[in-house]
Amino acid sequence: MPRKPRLDAPGFVHHVIVRGIERRDIFVDNADRYEFLKRLSVVAGAENNQLFAFALMPNHVHLLMRTLALPLSSCMRRLLTGYAIYFNRRHNRCGHLFQNRYKSFIVDEHAYLLELVRYIHLNPVRAGLCADVGSLAKRPFFGHAVLMGRAAYPWFEPAHTLALFGSSYTGAREKLVKFMVDGLAKGRRDDLVGGGLKRSLAALDPSERAQIVAHDERILGCGDFVEAVLAALEQNEVPALKEISLGEFIEQTAAHFGLTSQELCSGTRRRAVVRARAAAIWLGMKRHGFSANELSEALSISRTRIYEILNLGRGEKESDGVVV
Repeated sequence: MPRKPRLDAPGFVHHVIVRGIERRDIFVDNADRYEFLKRLSVVAGAENNQLFAFALMPNHVHLLMRTLALPLSSCMRRLLTGYAIYFNRRHNRCGHLFQNRYKSFIVDEHAYLLELVRYIHLNPVRAGLCADVGSLAKRPFFGHAVLMGRAAYPWFEPAHTLALFGSSYTGAREKLVKFMVDGLAKGRRDDLVGGGLKRSLAALDPSERAQIVAHDERILGCGDFVEAVLAALEQNEVPALKEISLGEFIEQTAAHFGLTSQELCSGTRRRAVVRARAAAIWLGMKRHGFSANELSEALSISRTRIYEILNLGRGEKESDGVVV
């Protein structure tokens, strides 16, 4: 059966796996690893994407990232092609370095982000590259070192993950360490390396078949999430841009909902403002083509939250009937 095309949706979190051809090593020494990280810095961070986890294993790489302005396909093409050329020149070899297709899965971050951060960062411990979670924090080629404050890369996003464990970095890191150690005790999570929720139809009676949820092997999440992702991809059309400034757009959207511009951009969680802000995000990106960064600054809301609202359709209903 032919393979389905990869899903490349801005705003969603992707788990990417890159393997060396014929399972061969893609890193000979630390110089190679630092070169890969240097090239990763060019396509990660800022408006390109947010990186939540990474692990440079001897013959493969794991990345957990939210794609933003730079499509996943462009990101990986620049990263892998450039590194392969460097590697072949340095080690006097020729031919393919990586398997022809890297694997990528869209992930329901609410259900799986932390599980995948743990899974990816425990890979070197399970492979015997690090003795334990404590020594893992000292290795700059795995994202856990950044989360623990032992390494720093401007293109890596530690704050988002640590905030899920607590408001202070010290307390969050203590809980993170316990979370990682607990993960070792639970063993491997092979169900995280892949996507979809599949069940054998042959094993079910007719009454059970009616309860089958949507599934797609390229998406890791429940049936509702799979449907939301596919719907978002189907509607991912380039908006017809309207000649209006961001300031005018904010002012007119606020007025439609009976708010002032200051109220709309205050970041408050008041219900009326939350609804208006969701509509502004939907209309701003879908109808007018404003960037997530522009709306993030204007509305005092994180880019992560903007893409959650956009991709889950939370602003579509509120924006119905709004003329801006």
